[in-house]
Amino acid sequence: MHSDVVLVPASRLMEGAGVVVHRTIGTPALRTLDPFLMLDHFNTTRPGDYIAGFPDHPHRGFSTLTYLIEGHMLHRDSLGHEGDLVTGGAQWMKAARGVIHSEMPQQTEGRMSGFQLWVNLPAREKLSNPDYQEILPDQMALLPLPDGEIRLIAGSWPASGGETKGPSLDPHTQLVCADITLHPGGSLEIPASLLAGRSAFAFLISGGARVSGSDLALETLAVLATGDPSPPSRSIISGAEGARIFFASGTPLKEPVAAYGPFVMTTKAQIEQAIDDYRNGRLTR
Repeated sequence: MHSDVVLVPASRLMEGAGVVVHRTIGTPALRTLDPFLMLDHFNTTRPGDYIAGFPDHPHRGFSTLTYLIEGHMLHRDSLGHEGDLVTGGAQWMKAARGVIHSEMPQQTEGRMSGFQLWVNLPAREKLSNPDYQEILPDQMALLPLPDGEIRLIAGSWPASGGETKGPSLDPHTQLVCADITLHPGGSLEIPASLLAGRSAFAFLISGGARVSGSDLALETLAVLATGDPSPPSRSIISGAEGARIFFASGTPLKEPVAAYGPFVMTTKAQIEQAIDDYRNGRLTR
């Protein structure tokens, strides 16, 4: 079966104070998938791969979604927020004009597993007021499937009985984000409304799956849509072990992207201003 699904293997990197992550969006293979700027997956039982965490560091010009599949982390930021991120929980941080924050493990052993997704902000919002929202595990909507279940981290998922609504996090991109579980041999057709005129991807967390005819390996992202108003349909079929998939869909902003480390703006001059503001203590003012 022919498929035009683009597959992007992850690159292994060190972030924070020495945390091992596997990055797909934000690599030479896939610089951006508008409005998505970066996707990091962390998944290890080795404390040395995560124990140093992410000490204080700045952000400006975008939002982050952190979803914890397993583990325990503490979020603190310059806005005065403190978030206890536990297994199955998530947090949404709109950095906008500037936030300095830390994410530090609250465990010394066991598995640490999850994702961080960077979502761009429109130019008019990049210097707006920052914000923070914690999403507790029981705030996420559950949508039963004939062959599994969808855990809706953000946005709405259309279904035959009407839309299932999870937390509404980003009005600029109408972000939809889900943790999808399929039983062995199960299948799921991605709703056309989550593909048409949007960017969308699927990342295999565990098990095995085929996406519209392409085998999806672990630590690999499948690009499902890139803003085409009439994209092809997309189906996911799980293998003999079933499959667990991290899915996201959002409306492209179609704006220039100038990025340098933790700053994402629309021009080089704005990046230089962000660096100068950070160095001189003005980033969060």
